[in-house]
Amino acid sequence: MLKAAREGLGQEGKLIAVTQLTSTSEEQMHREQNIQTSLAESVIHYAQKTSEAGLYGVVCSAHEVEAIKSSTSADFICLTPGIRPSGSQTGDQKRVMTPAQAGAIGSNYIVVGRPITQASDPVAAYKAIYAEWNQG
Repeated sequence: MLKAAREGLGQEGKLIAVTQLTSTSEEQMHREQNIQTSLAESVIHYAQKTSEAGLYGVVCSAHEVEAIKSSTSADFICLTPGIRPSGSQTGDQKRVMTPAQAGAIGSNYIVVGRPITQASDPVAAYKAIYAEWNQG
């Protein structure tokens, strides 16, 4: 499936795959997806299969970036949602990290939603997150 998607896209863009959602806990993965390995093993397996299929990277928790890059390559893209500035609420996210932490461990891109969209001043929230991301 991944190879077919890559071939269908051609050279027009960079395709990445999803490992496990940052709102999924290990217990949920076992119960709801019937995956019996550990969350880390599942994510690494998906990342390796994605790399073998010739895709550019994955969407994953920042907690998994170092292990993914070790098991694929340093150039493998890790786009990490579940990013929360220090002191902000995690909401439904189970595996979160701050922008500075995500930058320090090698996330290539971060996804920040509610800490910006629900802020009283979204522009100021974005600028603070941007500054924190760039310090790491």
